[in-house]
Amino acid sequence: MSEDTHIERAGFVERAIVRHRAGAATAAIDHVAEEIPVALVFNGISHVVMMATPRDLEAFAYGFALTEGVVKSAAAIFDCDVFLRFDSAEVALTIAQEDFARLKDRRRALTGRSGCGVCGIDSLEMLDLQPEALPPALIQVNLPAALARAANGLREQQALMRETGGVHAAAWCTPDGDIVQVCEDIGRHNGLDKLIGHLALNGVDMRRGFVFLSSRGSYELARKAARMQIPLLATISAPSSLAINIATQAGMKLVGFCRQDGFVDYTPDIGM
Repeated sequence: MSEDTHIERAGFVERAIVRHRAGAATAAIDHVAEEIPVALVFNGISHVVMMATPRDLEAFAYGFALTEGVVKSAAAIFDCDVFLRFDSAEVALTIAQEDFARLKDRRRALTGRSGCGVCGIDSLEMLDLQPEALPPALIQVNLPAALARAANGLREQQALMRETGGVHAAAWCTPDGDIVQVCEDIGRHNGLDKLIGHLALNGVDMRRGFVFLSSRGSYELARKAARMQIPLLATISAPSSLAINIATQAGMKLVGFCRQDGFVDYTPDIGM
């Protein structure tokens, strides 16, 4: 299949459907979120294939490399090329030799990894469940007001969600809850990686804001956020017990069920 000359796609495709409502059937054209395999290649070696929405793939690759510890900083990524085809994509990154040597030593087989965040590893010992302690937070957040503002503003910035009804969003917020950047993907973890990639590419200090997610708070989301020293992770739905444990160990504030009229604090002993 030939490579697409357009690096960016809409993220959805049109499909003929029959919509059934109240006993009536109506033919229509629906917008469906795209999902294709995306191979991430480091220094010429394919490392992982992820199922993702073909938008913001450079940011996705940067974010994945950072949140999975492939590189220690964005400065260790020297080049990034996106090859987008009709039904697949490849992102080729050139990284520092020190990071590449460490990657080869990890003995991980991540091909086919899914949203659970652990599929493909071959022993319990390889689970990365011990986050580093976050430094003291550089922000103060009025949680009720900031979370209400973020919850109120997220929906209007979910353009792909409005088109398809089938993607997650990850938003970067100021301490006041103003939404600065939103990334969307069919996978919640991919959306967070895309967001973190954007922030890294633009030199944003991730200790000075918070992430708001339109999903549950799962283990890998908490682990990724902690690795990037994000002080607060907020989700629309519930967190898992492991996500709470990781946030607590890292000293990261984790809140769930965020709405305009309230939230649940799962780390009440961590100040903000």
